[in-house]
Amino acid sequence: MSSPNTTERIAGEARTERVGTTPARRLVLGRYRLGERLGAGGFGVVWQAHDERLERDVAVKTIPFSGGADDDARIQREAVAAARLNHPGIVALYELGHDDHAAYLVSELVDGATLADLSREGAVSDRDVARIGAALCDALEHAHARGVVHRDVKPGNVMVLAEPAAGAGFAKLTDFGIARLASGDSLTATGDIVGTLAYMAPEQAEGRAVGPECDVYSLALTLYEAWTGTNPVRGNSPAATARQVGAPLPPLRRQRRDLPTALCEVVDAALDPDPGYRPPLSELREVFADTEDQLSDEGGLVEPEIIERFGLTAVTRRGTRLTRMLRGRQLPPPILVPGEEGRHLEDVHGELGSRRQPWPALIAGRAAAGLAAGLLVLLGVGLGPEPSFAVGTAALVVVAAVALLPRVGWIAAAMGVGAWLATEGGQEGTALVLTVALLPIPLLLPRAGLLWSAPILAPLLGAIGLAPLFVGAAAWLGKSVWQRAGLAIAGLLWLRITEVLTGDDLLYGSAPPASPSAGWEASVVDATREAIEPVFTSIDPLLAIAWVGGAVALGFLVRAWRGAALP
Repeated sequence: MSSPNTTERIAGEARTERVGTTPARRLVLGRYRLGERLGAGGFGVVWQAHDERLERDVAVKTIPFSGGADDDARIQREAVAAARLNHPGIVALYELGHDDHAAYLVSELVDGATLADLSREGAVSDRDVARIGAALCDALEHAHARGVVHRDVKPGNVMVLAEPAAGAGFAKLTDFGIARLASGDSLTATGDIVGTLAYMAPEQAEGRAVGPECDVYSLALTLYEAWTGTNPVRGNSPAATARQVGAPLPPLRRQRRDLPTALCEVVDAALDPDPGYRPPLSELREVFADTEDQLSDEGGLVEPEIIERFGLTAVTRRGTRLTRMLRGRQLPPPILVPGEEGRHLEDVHGELGSRRQPWPALIAGRAAAGLAAGLLVLLGVGLGPEPSFAVGTAALVVVAAVALLPRVGWIAAAMGVGAWLATEGGQEGTALVLTVALLPIPLLLPRAGLLWSAPILAPLLGAIGLAPLFVGAAAWLGKSVWQRAGLAIAGLLWLRITEVLTGDDLLYGSAPPASPSAGWEASVVDATREAIEPVFTSIDPLLAIAWVGGAVALGFLVRAWRGAALP
């Protein structure tokens, strides 16, 4: 047990009321009155408390404490480590003391919700995750520059602020109380393992010395889980999880093909088992910033209903299940790896579910994409001579392929029709026009394979005199500004090409149409001059700007309506 002098050196003359006192009303360190229990983690219980000296609410984390001389030195080193940190992305630690019963980490009380809670309820968008990642990169860089390694970065230790737009930051990293001084002065005995196994860097799990690269790995795994809804390291048992630590993980690109390539690559690199190959935090933050505008914010923290529903605003009209859970939850105790007192798993109750579309909506979207691609194949084959294969069967194959693998199936079908027209069909000019129509689509909508056939709606609506309605369709179908703009441009292109090919006035009617009877269908040169050139020379730039701008502007109205319509 620590001597009275030791306790007084750390906590002053303050004493803690006896253990038998009701925990929720105990006075600890002579000034902090414990109130509501906020939750429990692998290292202790977190309480909302009131500082009776400064008259402010705080958070107090109580950690079991044996009271030995080694623990006394460890607490002092942790206090020195925490005192080095002063950053808006880090939950401020006000005091770190102990008595004969426990160690107490007293920190600011953050109004918000953890990333674990928000992800579990599907309340963060892809763009939110990138913004959270950038904020945590800044926080960890600040800590690393001062010789402090967190060693337990995970969703439960990331607080998303109640009012992220208020200027105080977007997310905060908490629980630096188990950090390690990177200068070499370990907070725990050599070989001890501190952290959460499912988020632990391999070198940390092996008990080796850890550095900033350890936090890079844990941060990347935290964001990987937020983007995909799963943690590939977590197994069905502690032993299964331990076996997965250090194993190669499925690439993020394989799980989320719609995410930007650069983002997937940098996250995968940060999850390299060898710490020497992990990129620095500055590189992660730069990629997050560069790709943020390419990510969807649908269903995230910009939606008024989401902000209110999860208590992330000062105005709350009604309670919800998660809000009540956040205000009065009691989490189950952590799961410990048998025989390894320092190793533990994060609470496995409430395994994160997929944030992505529910199954009915996902199946409907894929079916619609497949049917639209099948229709395009029928139209493309109809441009050439009578084929030697069963057109209906080919269309059904395309429907299935695009429904299962939207982008791969779509590209394969487009290449197949073009190759057939140019070779067996003998219509190189028609194949060139088809290529001009299809090639821009993957470039305009690079991560939205389910939408690649949607531009066919433009000429179909034009055929019944309703072409301008496609602007509204693009606003509704696109999940981001770039997707809406890309859809609008693609629809405009297909509308004009259809006008040129058919000679019908679908929207413009401002250029002489081409006709198959002109003979360009068999000549690449003639097709370029008589079919492709009129497509691009006859488009009114002002009308094109209005067309695309209308889709983008209507998109904001659609998003606002969706937020207001949610229960």
